Amino acid sequence: MESRSDAELIAAVLAGDVDVYAALVDRYRDRCARFAVRMLDSADDADDALQSAFVRAYRALAHCRDRSRFAPWLLQIVANECRTVGARQARRERRFVRDEALLERAAVEGDADPAALREEIRFALRELDDAQREAFLLKHVEDLSYEEMAEVTGLGVSALKMRVKRACARLRELLEGVHHES
Repeated sequence: MESRSDAELIAAVLAGDVDVYAALVDRYRDRCARFAVRMLDSADDADDALQSAFVRAYRALAHCRDRSRFAPWLLQIVANECRTVGARQARRERRFVRDEALLERAAVEGDADPAALREEIRFALRELDDAQREAFLLKHVEDLSYEEMAEVTGLGVSALKMRVKRACARLRELLEGVHHES
């Protein structure tokens, strides 16, 4: 089944072989999970978004117009679910008071080890607004072209280029700030 194209697998699912959908999920689970975890900064929230996205994709499979382009179509659904879960996450976080001084101290006290650097990057990514984070991740982590990103987000290429540019500038500013304070 691994050698069958997305279009062939979708045709089989729509013809009644619903078990074949598992092959599509297996094919794209890791990529979608990587995007969702980075977008939401929580494995639990990412799992919720993915589960919901895969169910939505299954229910809407007949509406996938270009079956050879299933991956961007699915990623669009995952991105939408991440936005929904992210909004819930933001409402949940507003209930808690963040101790900025503690966060600042932790950033300053950290060594330059790889784990600390990964945490600094995760922190910087969380500081981006959702639109910039999504654009940055689609471009630099998922390695999509701007045309593919436009397909996923429904935005124009020039708007996406601007978001990526601003995200990169903001990340640079955040990460340089961390290293200058150390």
